[in-house]
Amino acid sequence: MQQKPFYPEKRVFIISAGSVVGQKEKKGPLGALFDFSGDDRFGKDTWEKSEAEMQRLALGIALRKAELMDYEIDLLFAGDLINQCLSSAFGLMGYRVPYLGLFGACSTCAEGLLLASASVSAMCRRAAVVTSSHFCSAERQFRYPVEYGGQRPPTAQWTVTGAGAFILSSSPRDAVRCGSEYVPEITELMPGCLVDRGITDAANMGAAMAPAAADTIRRYLDSGVDSSSALFVTGDLGAEGSAILHDLLRADGIELEARHTDCGLRVYDRTESDAHAGGSGCGCSATVLAAELLEKLRLGQMPDIVFLATGAFMNALAVNQGQSIPGIAHLIRIKAAKRCDLIEEKGGVPDGADR
Repeated sequence: MQQKPFYPEKRVFIISAGSVVGQKEKKGPLGALFDFSGDDRFGKDTWEKSEAEMQRLALGIALRKAELMDYEIDLLFAGDLINQCLSSAFGLMGYRVPYLGLFGACSTCAEGLLLASASVSAMCRRAAVVTSSHFCSAERQFRYPVEYGGQRPPTAQWTVTGAGAFILSSSPRDAVRCGSEYVPEITELMPGCLVDRGITDAANMGAAMAPAAADTIRRYLDSGVDSSSALFVTGDLGAEGSAILHDLLRADGIELEARHTDCGLRVYDRTESDAHAGGSGCGCSATVLAAELLEKLRLGQMPDIVFLATGAFMNALAVNQGQSIPGIAHLIRIKAAKRCDLIEEKGGVPDGADR
């Protein structure tokens, strides 16, 4: 299937981002970049409430960086891994913003950015995206409570305890107010297709998601886009999934390994931790994008990224019934727009006006 990416009708800027992580993530190679870290409980008496608190904190940080109040946000997209996305609902209930709940498994960050981009490009000025995961709440829902002490195979990934929040705007004035030399701008969108290759091993999410990532990348490159300047960043394939992705693409004549990295391999030092194949969870790609990748774009250290958060659709019931695990990968292209150009544009272009 050949398909061209969607292009926002108005310019869409990521004007701020907030990241909140737990202890293990703080000890990783990106630890100094996260905005806030806690003791995994974040002052709450259940893991699910802890995850809700991470979302509340992350959005608060993003709003503060953008110098905005919650009532200045038009739409809020949020989701997590817990049944009915209750961590998002309870964590963000205190913000008086129209709320749209999402479930995209570990692809929720990219799904939220995709939908928020379409919204601020077409019907509103600003939107927020928030997502999270917590190791203990995810283990309890999808595998076994941590008290059980179950053994993890080498292909297993460690669910990141973290939350990421993003504020998007179609206003050049909002973008200029950020003050950085460059402003991350979302320029292309490509929703993923569900791909099921018959993987039934719940301890090998990388194998379930890699075919979906390969499918989205193939469709994107087949559209004729020029991606020569871009670093391809997948969400949480980890070591196993990344290797499978490279093999699948190589079979189609696409050599991407030199221009590819994976958030699941960036958040932990696998030689120093027991993360096995790497990180996973909604909070994996969200925190790496918020804390590291967007900051590099703002500083001009990285001009262009193709971001694909990957997700595996499963629950404990389906796994126990032996059902296979479909995967998905949504694609967002983010470029570094020069702030000086936006200052010039700001004078002659009304807020949110078309290009």
